[in-house]
Amino acid sequence: MLRSAAITVKCVRPKNRGYVMAAYLSWKVSGGQLSEVVPHDKRKFVVALARGLEVLRAFTPGEGLLGNQEIAARTGLAKATVTRLTYTLTQLGYLSHLERLEKYQLAPGALAIGYSTLANMRIRHIARPHMQALADYSGASVALGSRDRLNLLYVEHCRAKAAVMLRLDLGSRVPIATTAMGRAMIAALPEKERDWLLRHIARREGKRWPKVRVGIERAQKDFAGRGFTLSVGEWQPDVSAVGAPLVATDGTGIFAFNCGAPAFHFNRERLVNDIGPRLVNMVRNIEAELNDR
Repeated sequence: MLRSAAITVKCVRPKNRGYVMAAYLSWKVSGGQLSEVVPHDKRKFVVALARGLEVLRAFTPGEGLLGNQEIAARTGLAKATVTRLTYTLTQLGYLSHLERLEKYQLAPGALAIGYSTLANMRIRHIARPHMQALADYSGASVALGSRDRLNLLYVEHCRAKAAVMLRLDLGSRVPIATTAMGRAMIAALPEKERDWLLRHIARREGKRWPKVRVGIERAQKDFAGRGFTLSVGEWQPDVSAVGAPLVATDGTGIFAFNCGAPAFHFNRERLVNDIGPRLVNMVRNIEAELNDR
């Protein structure tokens, strides 16, 4: 993320198309969190819309109530800008204002967008019975994720009834760089997109990048040789998992699956010889059903 109090881009609305570029640069320099997003055509990039969506993204499953100051800190936007945006989003029905607490929370309008996305995601409906079968067999959790910048977002999640559960569910975010699911996603990306993603991961990880890079490179070798990736205590010390990608032929994107559990439940040998191959087989079955429908 770029931050500089010394650089100011004054945006005067001229009749030429340079206005949008100037506005975009001003927003980036002022600390916009979309530094992980590079528009293909900055002339078409609507900064005001981007800022409004960043406000909505500030709310997470663990932080559902936020004040303007907290939103400003999470988005990098000025508090005055956030105040106008939260007012507008409240008027439109995407936020609710709790006056007594002086905080906001997502409103049904925002929920409707998320629900429509999930309801129309065909892969979820096809994958769920396969995922549940693997979860029941392994006594673990099986999840389906889609990339959200430098994270993966759980869009489906199944668990065994008697399993010792991880604290993750639908809507959870996990990092791409250190999880089995994330590494599977990296392995499946086209080279150009993968290089771009790794550059941004390196920037975010900072001093940890050399160690993280070793894990990613090892995962790519695992994927090339076995068809799945592993993360044994690399995301969290007590979590072990395998991951495998699925490239949707209908153009909806690249997804990734995982099967994970506390480390005492899965040792490395079982992950490599049993759970990993079963996960790959599950993904192939789901892919076949997607292509048949």
